Formats: sequence, structure tokens, C-alpha cells
Amino acid sequence: MKLISAIIKPFKLEEVRQALLDYGVEGLTITEVKGFGRQKGHTELYRGAEYTIDTLPKIKLEIITSSEKAAEIVDVISKSANTEKIGDGKIFITNIEEVIRIRTGETGNEAI
Repeated sequence: MKLISAIIKPFKLEEVRQALLDYGVEGLTITEVKGFGRQKGHTELYRGAEYTIDTLPKIKLEIITSSEKAAEIVDVISKSANTEKIGDGKIFITNIEEVIRIRTGETGNEAI
């Protein structure tokens, strides 16, 4: 099993979510996050005063899937989140040892 964590631009959320649903992903976690990478931050003016915003708003998606489907899900996210501009985000893939559905006690792929 794999945990796929993707950091994407907020305005791409609906497009990515729909692409994942069309692919057949049955569940995901969506979190609003802030951070920076090569994009750094940016400077804004407010009432004549200049200030720097060091962190930018992003969306974090988390999906647990079977190892066999992971590469295809990563491909779906990559294609639907891509704007070809700096700050498109990153995708992280982590091994998951075990998953347990609390309600039924199911484990492994059955719990996904």
C-alpha cells in the first residue's frame, strides 16, 4: 500500500479532485496548508506599506491506495495539477505498513 501526498495550487483543487474521481479514487483527504519552496513568497502593498508574504497557500491531498494503482494515480494528479509554472507543487509517495478500518476492523487493501 502507498500513501500519495500531493501539494498543489488551490485553484487546481476541483480539476484534480474531479480527475481522481473519474479515475475511480474512492477517498481522499484535503487539507489547506501554507508553505514555500523555490517559489519563495511575494511582496504586496497594503495601504501604501509594502510587506512580504513568506508562505503561500496550497492544498495538500492525501490518498491511500494499493501499490499497483499508485503510479496511475500519480499520473492523474501530475497531469491535472500542471500549469507549467513555478509553484505547481510536489507529489510524495510513502509506503504504508497497515491500514485498519475502525468501524469494521478490516485491514489491508480491504480497509482502503
